[in-house]
Amino acid sequence: MATILHVDMDAFFASVELLHHPEWRGRPLIVGAGPHERGVVSTCSYEARRYGVRSAMPSRTAYERCPQAIFVRPHMELYSAVSDKAFEVFGHYTPYVEGVSIDEAFLDITGSIHLHGSAEALGEALRREIRATCGVTCSVGIAPNRLLAKIGSEQHKPDGLTLMPFNPDAIAAFLAPRPVGILWGVGRKTEEMLRPYGIATCGDLQRLTVGELATILGSRDAAESLRDYAFGISDDTVYWEPGEEKSVSREHTFDEDVRDRAAVRAKLLELVTEVGQRFRTSTRWARTARLKLRDAAFNTITRQTPFEAPARDDITFREKALELFDRERFGAVRLIGFGVTNIQDTPDADAPSLFADDNDERRLKRERLSATLDALRERGLV
Repeated sequence: MATILHVDMDAFFASVELLHHPEWRGRPLIVGAGPHERGVVSTCSYEARRYGVRSAMPSRTAYERCPQAIFVRPHMELYSAVSDKAFEVFGHYTPYVEGVSIDEAFLDITGSIHLHGSAEALGEALRREIRATCGVTCSVGIAPNRLLAKIGSEQHKPDGLTLMPFNPDAIAAFLAPRPVGILWGVGRKTEEMLRPYGIATCGDLQRLTVGELATILGSRDAAESLRDYAFGISDDTVYWEPGEEKSVSREHTFDEDVRDRAAVRAKLLELVTEVGQRFRTSTRWARTARLKLRDAAFNTITRQTPFEAPARDDITFREKALELFDRERFGAVRLIGFGVTNIQDTPDADAPSLFADDNDERRLKRERLSATLDALRERGLV
């Protein structure tokens, strides 16, 4: 049986901001658009969450709920630097690390437990090292699969560790009294579909047959998946990539399903910036852009398109990300992701030419601009 560890950095963007502004500690802090701008909250401190502020909420709404909050624009270069340190720490405990986003990862620790005596001891050691190395805290869930590890990491936030049950009967008993909203794929829309049938907890789902649930949801596949989740049955694979990176990607799972297309689009552009900065830590070019969307029913679509020429700059990445995004029609979104793949060491798509190419000059201008922005971000100037 596998042992999967899910690590989630606590209020990550806000926590990193507090490293640079300790005078803000204890005060509501909101990272995102300004309070009077058309934009959304990226994340916020736990002090702000007590006022009902959450990620993807319009910043104007956040201001109405918490006018005394400190609003600050995201500084992705600061977050990326701390994230890189955190992922280096993760690698101290297992080589099998799957980065889900800049502040979240799954680790397969099955083969590493004996080095620490127990899975719980390993998790505590990892949390201590993150705190000492990065200056921020994280929450950890340890379980036999991804779903349960993710649920575990949310049980004792912030700065907590939860060792989930591994026995199937104990897992079902653990989940039974908990709200259906803790399961993957259950957002507000799905909760509304289930509520008229008296289904509010995982235990309510456990008592239904697949056929009964399919009648409610209108999909047998969705019913089978959701009933499995209610019993804690899920994928136990950590999708890590050995050796040199074959792709660079970032994902974000919203706290609640988001129907506001502008809010999802804004988060996508943040992810594109993160991917670009990460990608340019090495000299390389990508040939393909990839978009990932997951809806409230846990249906996942992946779309990809080639760049006109191998690229490594933010402008080209952003153009392709929005091209893919604008083609799609969707309802509530649970997860958004962006990545680049088909990586190569040179910018030449085909055989080199003996003559100057206007496209080459355009590419170089964009790459220089991205490099300049990276340098400014590192200095905290943008």
